[in-house]
Amino acid sequence: MYRDPVQSLQPPRRLPAASRPLRVGMIGIGTVGSGTFRVLARNQAEIAARAGRGIELVIVAARNLERAARIVEGRVELTSDAFRVATHPDVDVVVEVAGGTGAARDWVLAAIAHGKHVVTANKALLAVHGSEIFAAARQHGVAVAYEAAVAVSIPIVKALREGLTANRIEWVAGIINGTTNFILSKMRDEGLDFAGALTQAQALGYAEADPAFDVEGIDAAHKIALLAANAFGMPVCFADAQVEGITGLQSLDVDCAEQLGFRVKLLGIARRRADGVELRVQPALVPAAHLMAQVNGSMNGIMVKADAAGLTMYYGAGAGSEQTASAVIADLVDVARLDGTHAGQRVPHLGFHAHAMNALPVLPRADVRSAHYLRVPLHAARDIEGLAALIAAQQLPVRQVQLAADRPGLGPQGLVLIDAVPQGAVDLALHALRAHPPVAGAIATLRVEELAA
Repeated sequence: MYRDPVQSLQPPRRLPAASRPLRVGMIGIGTVGSGTFRVLARNQAEIAARAGRGIELVIVAARNLERAARIVEGRVELTSDAFRVATHPDVDVVVEVAGGTGAARDWVLAAIAHGKHVVTANKALLAVHGSEIFAAARQHGVAVAYEAAVAVSIPIVKALREGLTANRIEWVAGIINGTTNFILSKMRDEGLDFAGALTQAQALGYAEADPAFDVEGIDAAHKIALLAANAFGMPVCFADAQVEGITGLQSLDVDCAEQLGFRVKLLGIARRRADGVELRVQPALVPAAHLMAQVNGSMNGIMVKADAAGLTMYYGAGAGSEQTASAVIADLVDVARLDGTHAGQRVPHLGFHAHAMNALPVLPRADVRSAHYLRVPLHAARDIEGLAALIAAQQLPVRQVQLAADRPGLGPQGLVLIDAVPQGAVDLALHALRAHPPVAGAIATLRVEELAA
């Protein structure tokens, strides 16, 4: 038998505490910034115990200094000049939570040029300017941390970069916009149309007065581009993502999906293929019994399929002041722990070291393969009998055909499920189908995502 080595009875040597706290400058003190201030103040002792040193907010830049003064109550220096924070000699790390992609880029690059680490919740900034920002950070030996930019309090970036680091990631799929998930939940649960559900979301503060970034899928596309980069070791390719929102979704199709045993969710999907990567945001049918279909209201849910770990799922709040602050402060704790660590030994910004990144091509829309749902308006209910043959004649593999439940004032609707084919084949078939006499109007189509292991 093997013998354990003799253990010393002396207590372990206590490492010296950091000589001073991590000094933080923050740009913006709106929803996320105010939450960050509150949580830092409330949980100061616990955060310091985890970080190994204190974390001290020393200066905040705000547009509305009067409002900011009410929040900080004289405990932090205030300024209206964001560049003063970005270049402040007594700041170690800049937290950027003001949003936007123009001025925010300049502030962040200025902070990096002055040797400061950056923590941001700004997914648009990194989706648009991430390559430039990460390259500058490598040049100056500083970290850029952005957990709060992707899924609020869900630590999905850390999961991909660290927890699943032994794996080859096959795909990432998620409900990563709380506003659209709230709207879709209301459309299903209360039978509202899109406009009615959006009005309710705005009244409750889940949607902005101008909700375009959310409902058009742009916010989710920013996030899935960052997730794809971390999953596959590729650059951030937001500009190449295929993006479709929910503004054109009809409540009729939400109901018909239920009849077929599915629920409609706006999904961000990044999937590795032999010839490239699918990178897309689209409303899709998910099996009603699937865990992803149970993510309702403003919650977020993300699934990752990896070769060794298998299928894992991450669930949490999709919005909220302190929920987002939780991720911002977790990044600050990580930065506090970096003290004395060589840049080459840190977790890379996108999970892979720069020399190992691959410029994987993003597949064009026509080459993306998936199953599909079709809703085909018919002149008469009897036309359903020939619909399967009609679609099969267009070289589409038909899985299921049935009539939708009757709706007052609406003619018969044929519901069709198509097995996985390239999008280009579906587009050609739809063009041909519209000319057939039994078809009485515009054909609605949505992708079907099984999200199976």
